Amino acid sequence: MHLSTYLLFEGSCKQAMEHYGSILGGELNMTLVGESPMKDMFPESMHHKVLNSMLKSENLEISASDWLRPSEKFVQGNNLSLYISGGTFEETKQIYSQLVDGANVTDVLAEHPFGLYGALQDRFGVCWKFHSAMK
Repeated sequence: MHLSTYLLFEGSCKQAMEHYGSILGGELNMTLVGESPMKDMFPESMHHKVLNSMLKSENLEISASDWLRPSEKFVQGNNLSLYISGGTFEETKQIYSQLVDGANVTDVLAEHPFGLYGALQDRFGVCWKFHSAMK
């Protein structure tokens, strides 16, 4: 399992991650909504937004995406999460189930085309995102 940061941007993820990459170095991988298997879950007007990006080097890992919840307002301050990834299905479920007590669940932990994913704001106000491979 790996703990890193996850940033959310209000439409400027591509530019921000390219900027950070030019300063910090590393390899930048990016997937737009319209390039993903989930594109049909979003209106075409959102297909240019970043679904997921990762800037990674030997000493650095930053994951990010654009804000993809049109029914919710982007608020500066809710754009940083702790991101747990790379664990097994069972490890991820166990940690999620322990943090969910008293939390505001924003994404129920569930299987998606890209793996197991969930997100919550814990009872202390800290935002967490979870991702692992399927069973």
